[in-house]
Amino acid sequence: MVLAGLLPLAATISAQQAEQFKVATLNIDGLPQKILVINVNADGPGAEGTSRIGKYLMKKGYDIVCMQEDFNYHGVLTPWLEDDYLFDEWSGAVGIDLPDKKIDFLHLQNEQFDCDGLGAFWKKGISLSSAERVAWQELFGKFSHCNDELVKKGFRRYEMTLANGISLLVYNMHMDASDDLDELEGKAGPDRAARLSEWEQLKEDVLAHLDTRPIIIMGDMNSYYWRDQVKEKFIDEINATGRGQATDVWVELANGGEYPAYIGDSAESQGYVAENDEMLDKIIYINPASGKLIKAVSFDVDKEGYTYEGKALGDHYPVAATFEIVNSEKPTGIETVGTTGTNVEYYNLNGQHVGQPAKGLYIERQEKSSRKRIIK
Repeated sequence: MVLAGLLPLAATISAQQAEQFKVATLNIDGLPQKILVINVNADGPGAEGTSRIGKYLMKKGYDIVCMQEDFNYHGVLTPWLEDDYLFDEWSGAVGIDLPDKKIDFLHLQNEQFDCDGLGAFWKKGISLSSAERVAWQELFGKFSHCNDELVKKGFRRYEMTLANGISLLVYNMHMDASDDLDELEGKAGPDRAARLSEWEQLKEDVLAHLDTRPIIIMGDMNSYYWRDQVKEKFIDEINATGRGQATDVWVELANGGEYPAYIGDSAESQGYVAENDEMLDKIIYINPASGKLIKAVSFDVDKEGYTYEGKALGDHYPVAATFEIVNSEKPTGIETVGTTGTNVEYYNLNGQHVGQPAKGLYIERQEKSSRKRIIK
């Protein structure tokens, strides 16, 4: 019995009856534009642009937002959101003139800012029971390769409960980056290896916390399916455990359910341009084998709304998804049988009625009950 190929768990439910919530992930490009007289992020949004990002997010009204690179302009971002949201802990800024950071200029190779740039905010009415910050075990590049080792990149894990009582695990992360020129010249192997290690570390943490709650994973993964083994080493391996079903929302709703093929470190991958709209930023969700279920019903990259005077507010567009909570009369277990039952109706995992099902996993509905059933 192999569950790796299963579609996201779902049940039939009308849009009128469904409870929905919206999430978004956004790298707000918050590195300082200058450190002393040195241009660091000269084309970044700066204080003025970050204030506009805060105003934009206030108008959007997402239920949960995960941010990356929230470094030096946190103070102008949050005032727009304080009336409606609660916030995660800010980990600090990057610079050489910070009151709580003294730079050892004689040993710069040992320097690292104790900030991850990660943060989240969620609407009042959603409760947070725990938040944990975890650093990546492997990064690459301190004064090259996008300088990942200068900050303490990693992920944050939140245990949240929606206003209706549904509990979720939410992950926010920023993975090791690749420089475009390094990728073009075939020199990004150490960056790809670091990201693979981070996906493995994330998988182990997810499996350690996977119970009866849905999991939503968001962030700037710096990953494309064609160059990083996200599907093979993360999604497929979680699905193969039979404990849950992991799905990328962009793949499910915007790419016809097809994951782009991995081409890895082949010569073809150097300077490769994908023929789709895959983003480095991703939203992946995991439904547990038993427990509450959610289903993605919309996916959006807000390229039109995230602008000012015709220019993007930052170098990443917001990636957003809407989820429905599957009704309480959902299947509560999986039963393996040799043949189909009698006096029952079958639905596929997208909620579509089927006649006589072939082999696979289906939702079997009787008059007063339903369950997940694997037809062998």
